[in-house]
Amino acid sequence: MLNINKLNKEFESRVRLGIMSVLMVNEWVDFTEMKNLLEITDGNLASHSTALEKSKYIEVKKEFVGKKPKTSYRVTASGKDAFREHLSGLEKLLGK
Repeated sequence: MLNINKLNKEFESRVRLGIMSVLMVNEWVDFTEMKNLLEITDGNLASHSTALEKSKYIEVKKEFVGKKPKTSYRVTASGKDAFREHLSGLEKLLGK
């Protein structure tokens, strides 16, 4: 029997689920690509990625390409583990 409280609250948001899903299958994804893939606003991506970074689930790299700032994201090892555990919990909840 699954205890629903074991699901990770950090992944309850559809945006955070989207960010983590994209990062699980890509090494690095830049801000613009992520925003376009998820069809969300700059502010929405910034706030959710900051929350995931604080939880140490993603790494954020800020650099300059020429004179333009570039922000990129990748999932951390602990982020991969936590997300897989969350997905496993969802599958158990669904009886899979």
